[in-house]
Amino acid sequence: MFLFDWFRSLLPLHNPIGFGAADFIELALAVLLVLSVFAWNRLEAPARRLAKHPRWSMLMLAAFPVVLRLVLLPRFPAPTPSGADDFGYILLADTLRHFRLANPVHPMQQFFEAVFILQEPTYSSIFPLGQGLALTFGWMIFGHPWAGVLLSMAALSAAIYWMLRGWTTPGWALVGGLLAACEFGPLNEWMNLYWGGAVSAVAGCLVFGALPRLREFGRRRDAILLGAGLGLQLVTRPFEFVLLLACVAVWWVVSVRRLPIAAQVSNLPHIALAILPFALLMLAHNKAVTGSFVTLPYQLSRWQYGVPTTFTFQPNPASHRPLTPEQQLDYQAQSIIHGEGTDTFGSWMSRLADRVHFYRFFFYPPLYLVLPVFLLALREWRFVWLAATVLVFAIGDNFYPYFYPHYIAVETSAFVLVSVVALERVSRWSPLAARLVLYLCAAQFVFWYGMHAASKPLLMTAGRYDTGDFINYGDPEGRIRINQELAATAGKKLVFVRYGPQHMFHEWIHNAADLDSADVVWAADMGGLADHMLRSYYPSRSAWIVEPDAKPPRLIPYP
Repeated sequence: MFLFDWFRSLLPLHNPIGFGAADFIELALAVLLVLSVFAWNRLEAPARRLAKHPRWSMLMLAAFPVVLRLVLLPRFPAPTPSGADDFGYILLADTLRHFRLANPVHPMQQFFEAVFILQEPTYSSIFPLGQGLALTFGWMIFGHPWAGVLLSMAALSAAIYWMLRGWTTPGWALVGGLLAACEFGPLNEWMNLYWGGAVSAVAGCLVFGALPRLREFGRRRDAILLGAGLGLQLVTRPFEFVLLLACVAVWWVVSVRRLPIAAQVSNLPHIALAILPFALLMLAHNKAVTGSFVTLPYQLSRWQYGVPTTFTFQPNPASHRPLTPEQQLDYQAQSIIHGEGTDTFGSWMSRLADRVHFYRFFFYPPLYLVLPVFLLALREWRFVWLAATVLVFAIGDNFYPYFYPHYIAVETSAFVLVSVVALERVSRWSPLAARLVLYLCAAQFVFWYGMHAASKPLLMTAGRYDTGDFINYGDPEGRIRINQELAATAGKKLVFVRYGPQHMFHEWIHNAADLDSADVVWAADMGGLADHMLRSYYPSRSAWIVEPDAKPPRLIPYP
């Protein structure tokens, strides 16, 4: 009834001022713009003073997105892991917090087959270590893996400011840090999923921030930070590490040559030594998971299960292990996206054009008004290198059949830098125009943050028009309710997952690193005698069946 009355009030004849829905939206935006101007006039002087103090600026920027997300917790609680990617990263973090890189093979492994999880030669996630390390840190300090997501976003907001200080003035660095905190913060998927993006983006900040400092000063500290950024990217996104390393090499050859030869040579060992711990950790992880120092876990998964699929210049992989129906669905989907055979130039170009819209993720719409002005900065070689780096990643990642923004998260600082450089150039001609663009960005963030903080009917009505945000809301798959029902049942549980005939792509089998000691063990329902074997293996656990494809999903005692 409330929702009906609310809709009715948007009709011009049913509210005191005769406004329709469009009038209310225009009024809201006008109010936000006026408030933005008022806030700018009041906060500009303190902000300029703050920008000159790096430590305080970084602390404020780190706290900003975390505090705003925590304010939303009553309506948007910590995300419930859902899907194979979330489960894979949480298994990785759970393994690391037990101070091991892999888990032993389980004797009943056939019941625990899941997408992106290896069962042999170890029970392990297929993902690289970077995001898992962040989740582990938050889990061990605060008792929940999502804390690692929050901390990585705090680090990103602060690191963006530090990076920009190497390229522009303190004031514009603070502007860029605030843009990043709003764009990738409380309403963004990087802060509301477990597969992340912020860790790779922090790696990019270290690299992009260290390069101009090395060019200017040639300090050992900056060389170490450059190596640390490269190393962090190596253990987070190995393929993009190769692209990043190539771009850094070009910068080094062309830009750092202005330094004395002795300074150039003396910094190279520091860069290498900073990368070394990450490289050794990756090799140790490979060996522990796959049994080979040079075989990545996802490479072994590709050979065993056929996923993740190959680059488009390679043929589709073949699976060498029996697949569960869920794994078979995933294999078929990835094979279809990959396509038969290998790429042609035409298909590659078509895919490159289709992916342009993904870059919307990194820019607020008002910034499109000023982005063309960045082209004027290409008179300087450093900005030519920046544009070339973006192009290299676009070309390289176009060989992925799939694409998500976190694949190129290491470029986040580059995209923010492009925005800031464009705004800075515009402000030289018309400070009011640059401010107006920033007002519109602020208004967009405040508008949608306010929508999420407001009443549920308002968000349910307007939320479908929000194109750039993602935040966990409600319980669309029934996972929260099922988990609550299990938590309310005494003792340890064994839950058999029984998918329906129309099941598609929603993984429910997920388990802890120390599987046998977990409160809940999730297993595939394989039928009478097989299920009896697993129940005999866990005689002290109560047995249940979950039917994820029922409407709604239901949990029932095992008959």
